Amino acid sequence: MAFVVAVAQRKGGAGKSTVAANLAVALAAGAPVGLLDTDPQGTLARWHGLRPAGSARLSFEAVSGWRVPATVDRLRRDHAFVILDTPPHADTDSRVAMRAADLVLIPLQPSLPDLWAMEATLEVAAAERKPVALLLNRVPAQGNAAREVAAMLRKRDLPILPAHLGNRTAFAAAFGAGLGVTEHAPRTAAATEARALAEAIRREAS
Repeated sequence: MAFVVAVAQRKGGAGKSTVAANLAVALAAGAPVGLLDTDPQGTLARWHGLRPAGSARLSFEAVSGWRVPATVDRLRRDHAFVILDTPPHADTDSRVAMRAADLVLIPLQPSLPDLWAMEATLEVAAAERKPVALLLNRVPAQGNAAREVAAMLRKRDLPILPAHLGNRTAFAAAFGAGLGVTEHAPRTAAATEARALAEAIRREAS
């Protein structure tokens, strides 16, 4: 039975689709992965449509609303992991996706607006009694913002993953090609970060 991860964050532009795509591709290097786009905007569906022949195989579907739980249950049977991309709001669709998950992964940029937006996602996850893990995303190469945000999260005893994703052009280039960064640029720092994220999720699942 698969371990299901819902990538969720109320704030738009937090990088949910990029995180979901790269996590799914990195996990698929060692296990069958299902990838589900539950966001009506369809960003992940468009990414998947660009995937070239010969890239890592992913079971991909785009569904929303009441169809999500049944689709997740079906994908659970034949995959080690199922990754859900969710809408950028604390609305019904996002709640349904989180309800179907084993873990809610919350990406946030090291900024106060992302921290504020995170609160609504935490509230929904708590209401659904789902564990959460926080992922610092688009971390700048310089400055203290990431360390300061991480310290604030730890002070609140919030579960922040040891892995993070940097603010690297390799992620955008890979996404634009319909690939994960581990496929597009496997020897880069970005690929190392994506693999570290996958390993962190494997540990959460164990």
